[in-house]
Amino acid sequence: MLEKIISLSDISLIEFLGVSNSNFQLLTEAFPQTKIIARGDQLIIRGSDDQMALVEAIVNQCIQHLNKHNAFTAVHMKAYIESILNPTGEEIETPWVEDKDVLLFGNKGIVIKAKTPNQRKLVDAAASNDIVFAIGPAGTGKTYTAVALAVKALKNKEVKKIIITRPAVEAGENLGFLPGDLKEKIDPYLRPIYDALDDMIPAEKLKFYLENRTIEIAPLAYMRGRTLNKAFILLDEAQNTTSMQMKMFLTRMGIQSKTIITGDKSQVDLPKNQTSGLGEAERILGGINGIAFVELDGSDVVRHRLVRKIIEAYGKQDK
Repeated sequence: MLEKIISLSDISLIEFLGVSNSNFQLLTEAFPQTKIIARGDQLIIRGSDDQMALVEAIVNQCIQHLNKHNAFTAVHMKAYIESILNPTGEEIETPWVEDKDVLLFGNKGIVIKAKTPNQRKLVDAAASNDIVFAIGPAGTGKTYTAVALAVKALKNKEVKKIIITRPAVEAGENLGFLPGDLKEKIDPYLRPIYDALDDMIPAEKLKFYLENRTIEIAPLAYMRGRTLNKAFILLDEAQNTTSMQMKMFLTRMGIQSKTIITGDKSQVDLPKNQTSGLGEAERILGGINGIAFVELDGSDVVRHRLVRKIIEAYGKQDK
């Protein structure tokens, strides 16, 4: 009896196997003459060569489906089994409609896409430039969109890792009174990043990525002296970088890397005698081929309807 082992390490086992192994049971019932065993993050297949090839084809299609949609049900398992065992049958129906604005499918198949014209500009700019500045007020989706682009690049194997960072600048609070080292002090400030990743990557896979540093979330101070090759690098809250910090960050970029810098020029928390590195970069780097600037505004706000009105009111006051 021949044996074949298929790795399931890159997918959600809960989604693949189903509740109470319901999806897995459908697979085993379809091949009664073949021994199929789920052990840890491996699928072990024992049987004849032709039957093993059919099982492998089904499993590979299921893995591709899960990697794309982050969701998988018994309906899909039945459809993929049918498509392999009965090639002349009907095409597999999926509940997702192809949409050019879709960036990726998050957990449970949630559709993550560019929702506004300026968010689409950000996506297009990232496709044709290696460095993109996304500048706009809170709630415009600039950070969320940037994280989605990074996760998409990682899933498509365009990069080997994601680096997400931000300056350790207090917004009216004093970091010194918080417990822990610098990273532990700043982790709560990076909560929006973790929330975005929670939407886009299954929990067990995200934990694995964080533990093996495929996804690295760290204060900007930790970037000094590094060269980041084949990475998708995101600098958040860039309005709170100094001139030297911005220059240091931009020069970390290595070969086959992409960088997105997000910031809100209306929420600078630097001391009054310090110049924001974001504003200075906008003045110095404009016009350089390969660097793009995308402006988002109140029309891009995707939070509560009052957030847009609040931004507009403060904008009038500032003027």
